[in-house]
Amino acid sequence: MENESKHLTDRMVLSYQAGEWIEQEDQIALEKPLTLRINDTEFATLVCTPEHLEDMVTGFLASEGVIWSSLDIEEMLFNESQGIVNVKASVHVPLTSDTYTKRVIGSCCGKSRHFYLQSDSKTARTIMKAPELTADECLENMKTLQNQSTTFKTTGGVHNAAIFRNGELLASRTDIGRHNALDKLYGYVLRHQLKSSELSVAFSGRISSEVVIKLSKMGIGVLLSKSAPTELAIQLADDLNITTVGFIRHGRFNVYTKSERIKR
Repeated sequence: MENESKHLTDRMVLSYQAGEWIEQEDQIALEKPLTLRINDTEFATLVCTPEHLEDMVTGFLASEGVIWSSLDIEEMLFNESQGIVNVKASVHVPLTSDTYTKRVIGSCCGKSRHFYLQSDSKTARTIMKAPELTADECLENMKTLQNQSTTFKTTGGVHNAAIFRNGELLASRTDIGRHNALDKLYGYVLRHQLKSSELSVAFSGRISSEVVIKLSKMGIGVLLSKSAPTELAIQLADDLNITTVGFIRHGRFNVYTKSERIKR
């Protein structure tokens, strides 16, 4: 685990407790911009928690369809003082603003599938294989995620996500942005050449359509969350063949899509 001092800062706050005002020191999650340059071309600026940045950059570029694997990255140099990362890589799309901001509607398998970004329509994929989990594994994986989420316990201001395989925690990542946390996991998967079909993700945030699309890009077919899904997220998860399990709290949960992967 990285040193928490890199992504936390101390600040004096005025706190109201039990009818009294108290001035005390509190720990705050850091939020910093990181400008991503690829082959000397500025591509995007991400606002993120400054930890596990190599994983995040790798996952982000793969999620956007710019690279296909971590082997496409030849060099990644960070300039922390300027908030810039320079990446030398073999790229598979033109590096223009339209690559990543153009809104389109795509379709697949005869169903209407709505994407906000052009890169989503190109990189989202239907999950063909995913693990089966028991009810106890769903509960235990979420408990593990929450127990090791020390930054959230300290600040209450970040999202947490973790990858599991056969009930074993492989990696956990934290960020102020839920997409960044998932990109950090994606980067970890790529850099360690893990089989996505063997993995499940536990996630602290709500299950939005964007989160479901991110899981499909990662090739992971089981998503566990302590929060609720949206209706569009459920529709997309059903279309993309992703199992979504929400409201994992106090020994209970709801299975919203592809329930055959949760053993009964």
